[in-house]
Amino acid sequence: MDATRLHAYLQQFEPKLWTTLREGYTLAHLRADAIAGLTVAIVALPLAMALAIASGATPEKGLHTAIIAGFLISALGGSRVQIGGPTAAFIPVVFVVIQKFGYGGLVLCTLLAGLMLIAAGLLRLGTLMKYMPQPVITGFTAGIAVSIFSSQVKDALGLQMAELPAEFVERWTAYARHIATIQPATVAMTALGLGVIVGLRYWKPKWPGFLIALLVCTAATTAFALPTDTIGSRFGQLPSALPTFDFPHIPFERTFELLPSAFTIAFLAGVESLLSAVVADGMTGGRHRSNGELVAQGVANAASALFGGLPATGALARTATNVRAGARSPVSGMLHAGYLLLFMLLLAPLMRYVPLAALAAVLLVVAWNMSEYEHFRTTLSAPWGDRIVLLLTFVLTVFFDLTVAIEAGVVVAALVFMYRMAEAVEIRSGVRTTDDDLDQAGALARDEQQRQRLPPGVEAYQIGGPLFFGASNRLDSLLDQFFEKPKVLILRMRLVPVIDASGVHALRKLAERCRREGIVLVVSGLQEQPNRVIAQMGLAGSDGSLHLASNFDRALKLAHSLVATPG
Repeated sequence: MDATRLHAYLQQFEPKLWTTLREGYTLAHLRADAIAGLTVAIVALPLAMALAIASGATPEKGLHTAIIAGFLISALGGSRVQIGGPTAAFIPVVFVVIQKFGYGGLVLCTLLAGLMLIAAGLLRLGTLMKYMPQPVITGFTAGIAVSIFSSQVKDALGLQMAELPAEFVERWTAYARHIATIQPATVAMTALGLGVIVGLRYWKPKWPGFLIALLVCTAATTAFALPTDTIGSRFGQLPSALPTFDFPHIPFERTFELLPSAFTIAFLAGVESLLSAVVADGMTGGRHRSNGELVAQGVANAASALFGGLPATGALARTATNVRAGARSPVSGMLHAGYLLLFMLLLAPLMRYVPLAALAAVLLVVAWNMSEYEHFRTTLSAPWGDRIVLLLTFVLTVFFDLTVAIEAGVVVAALVFMYRMAEAVEIRSGVRTTDDDLDQAGALARDEQQRQRLPPGVEAYQIGGPLFFGASNRLDSLLDQFFEKPKVLILRMRLVPVIDASGVHALRKLAERCRREGIVLVVSGLQEQPNRVIAQMGLAGSDGSLHLASNFDRALKLAHSLVATPG
């Protein structure tokens, strides 16, 4: 490998922190990052404890993970505003690992996942994460949301039962057996917590609803001496000390058994962190380094394991909060970790009074947000193959195993795609030759003549071939190819025989970005299947962000009128 190629390879792993400092970091930037970091830390404090308890660990493990992994993800990552820490996606797999292999098994599992992520980044597999079919992501995300909801029923209702079963059906069977042990005080605290969170979202959306709900429920529990479980009654006093190296008994002899769970953790960490980075790019206009982000995630998970912490990844909700709070650089994420450490050192004696019902209320809201009900419902209107993949992944995630769900979803999605391609070839081979079926040279000449007809402020881009989950990511960087942003963008899709839910999702994201940047998007020449699917999934004409034209001439006429319109 020559020096130029080596430099290009290493540049993929340069932390965005270094890039930011090289560009110039001022006191105004530090002030903005300090405010954003504090805002995110206030949101992350209750979440970290709630996620740890739901995973079968102790509250301080969640805080240690958010502090250690959160700092490293921001310091070494490939995104400017990514916030890392424990997330709800890990709850089902972490809970099962702790039950089967003990906490030492989770430490080994997290360490293996970290090494897998580092290897994936060094092998430049970050871009492959973009090829994950959208119905698979939606299916296992909704399934995880159902699992989280299921795990919180005990603490939300105050059921007097021993160990919580890991399997979904057995868990609900146990709930049914102990339904008579419901504690009214606990139910009241859960309802109060939910009421505060939901109420603040409507009336004061910028206020930290999770933290305020915890404070209100803690005050009510203490003032009225309510008979409900608290962090102190179940876990004792939280340690108000710095995280230290923690090596429980690690069952190295069971490494082979832990590999599937480690792969699942690595997969979830990779997919969720890159999805979060993509969303952050859309909010800030930046560009993340996917392979560098994977390496940072791997280092952070390995470090979290060495300190006895939980798996970590980029947290979408906290990252979005960071952006909205005015973050300018990775320093905000590093400061968020520092604030959490300060909170833990100063407030640990008071956290023992927090009722578990309040934390359950927090996670019930997290589960609802994670379910993405509208996205799930929209995907149910997609072609039959996408619906099968969605429902199969969802059912397997809830009733069986997350690893099996992901593997089955990807395999079935690939089979559906192959069927669609075979079907598309049959349809095209049966079409009668028309004037549009020119030889390649003639087609290129005609396309060049049509480009010359474009008025100033109008650009055209042609897509050829199926727009499916393996190709839809190409639309992400479409607008970045233009030196000067056009007023109208014509997307020619006459050569697209098939589109699936991932393709519609990518097209919707492109339309939303065009709307944000003041660009009118016109899609021309849709064939029968893409036109039907786009209409079924409610993309065309719903908010004026996307215009359809039957052919390029009509699209050009519409573009002329739009360019001629003032403003």
